[in-house]
Amino acid sequence: MIEILSPGQSQTKVLVKILHCLKYETEMCWLIDPEESLIFVYSSDSTQFFEAEDSQLPVPEFAKAVQLTLGNVFGWLNE
Repeated sequence: MIEILSPGQSQTKVLVKILHCLKYETEMCWLIDPEESLIFVYSSDSTQFFEAEDSQLPVPEFAKAVQLTLGNVFGWLNE
């Protein structure tokens, strides 16, 4: 699951949605905060955040061949 936080959007409501998905076996959720240039990654056993442009982002097991950095993601969002 990938959520991009919009200006004025409640981060709490998005987090409730993420926790709901994790409860029902979603493997991984990303919360992208463009305003802060951060990506939070939630899984059933950990929460991480990434803010360095060269940070390698974790991906779900089914997509393990995909390698993305925070810079890649924000580069696409800014196009």
